[in-house]
Amino acid sequence: MVSNDSHTWVTVKNGSGDMIFEGNSEKEIPVLNELPVPMVARYIRINPQSWFDNGSICMRMEILGCPLPDPNNYYHRRNEMTTTDDLDFKHHNYKEMRQLMKVVNEMCPNITRIYNIGKSHQGLKLYAVEISDHPGEHEVGEPEFHYIAGAHGNEVLGRELLLLLTQFLCQEYLARNMRIVHLVEETRIHILPSLNPDGYEKAYEGGSELGGWSLGRWTHDGIDINNNFPDLNTLLWEAEDRQNVPRKVPNHYIAIPEWFLSENATVAVETRAVIAWMEKIPFVLGGNLQGGELVVAYPYDMVRSLWKTQEHTPTPDDHVFRWLAYSYASTHRLMTDARRRVCHTEDFQKEEGTVNGASWHTVAGSLNDFSYLHTNCFELSIYVGCDKYPHESELPEEWENNRESLIVFMEQVHRGIKGMVTDLHGKGIPNAIISVEGVNHDIRTASDGDYWRLLNPGEYVVTAKADGFTTSTKNCMVGYDMGATRCDFTLSKTNLARIREIMEKFGKQPVSLPARRLRGRKRRQRG
Repeated sequence: MVSNDSHTWVTVKNGSGDMIFEGNSEKEIPVLNELPVPMVARYIRINPQSWFDNGSICMRMEILGCPLPDPNNYYHRRNEMTTTDDLDFKHHNYKEMRQLMKVVNEMCPNITRIYNIGKSHQGLKLYAVEISDHPGEHEVGEPEFHYIAGAHGNEVLGRELLLLLTQFLCQEYLARNMRIVHLVEETRIHILPSLNPDGYEKAYEGGSELGGWSLGRWTHDGIDINNNFPDLNTLLWEAEDRQNVPRKVPNHYIAIPEWFLSENATVAVETRAVIAWMEKIPFVLGGNLQGGELVVAYPYDMVRSLWKTQEHTPTPDDHVFRWLAYSYASTHRLMTDARRRVCHTEDFQKEEGTVNGASWHTVAGSLNDFSYLHTNCFELSIYVGCDKYPHESELPEEWENNRESLIVFMEQVHRGIKGMVTDLHGKGIPNAIISVEGVNHDIRTASDGDYWRLLNPGEYVVTAKADGFTTSTKNCMVGYDMGATRCDFTLSKTNLARIREIMEKFGKQPVSLPARRLRGRKRRQRG
């Protein structure tokens, strides 16, 4: 029944009889019903006629329609969001996504590069766009950032937001928007819009109207990429309980277990591609865009206590992660708005649009936890909207909701300290360990000896150490202004390392003295 004043109601007819809308019997598969003719109404009333046998008495529905001006309200459009950005607001299938990337690359050939990190189960290439003033190369001292979307193929808003972001960065760079110019010239940005293209193609066939909560969520071989990474949390926590950290197990760069690397392991090819990508590029910060909620989740995603499904489980860098999450949530148009209705049942307002992943729901083998424990990269999950697959007409508003947040979050890669670790000849030392006093999590230098350590404002005691070199410690101050503080270290070789180097140069091996002779000396010293 429909009404325009909530008092007078008209029953929708189908010919001579009442219009009966058929519901769904399978809860994950929505059913589309169409009106015989379009109708204009302000109010809708549903009169349930019957329920399926053995079904639960509940109903969820979505009304698909077009807004019309209210003749009685002159200001009807005053709260509507419009965008001035000239971008391609539509849903892009795989072929259209590839074409859009090509268009952006042709518009901005000097700052963009298209590459792929591997292939999906069905053989679709996992395309990424690099945006940098020197695409294709790692510049010493320049941090690397990434956005990933589409790990769940049916959460398509993140995919479209990243495609819009690539267009926006290209256009604004050409227009000499100095904020964007500075970001592009000081950061190497990688954007991977569709990690699960096989799943997306399934969801795309259903479309926004018929896309269910699960259609296209998993990879073609039925794997949930989001929790398909090795569980390194358990390895670390068990070692900590046995007091083997850092003597036997480091507090960072934890190795992937052998069983995970075997061909028989239940690991998606897409997961393996991401791991190889993250091991190859020294990412500092990353965000993976998801859907179905409006919140930013930070690690750990897995509870430490056995048998619990929810428990606040902070990392040693909890304060940094909370700031990173808040930097996105607070600049989003709705995430921290206390007046907005919640997406489902959970209200994240007490933490201002952010949540510790494990206190929400525990997940073993998440991308966020893996990234933190296996690489230098701080990774967060950004849930960009209540609707996983919004209608095309909603994309401009969703872009406005997220645009500032997407840029602000990228800028956070320049927070903390950065620098070089070199030897006395000025040569960079790769794999040197950077430790911050009071934070039980280290990071390492990249292949050129450069490093980046995300930290909140404050004064820190920082130590650099590497095999064969003496350690070096200094105080590093992080200010409130944007831009990482430079904190370089020069390490000298230990005496033993220098002796080995000299002997190798002249083709001689170090002489090991007989043990008997040493013991004899010790006896004479005692006497």
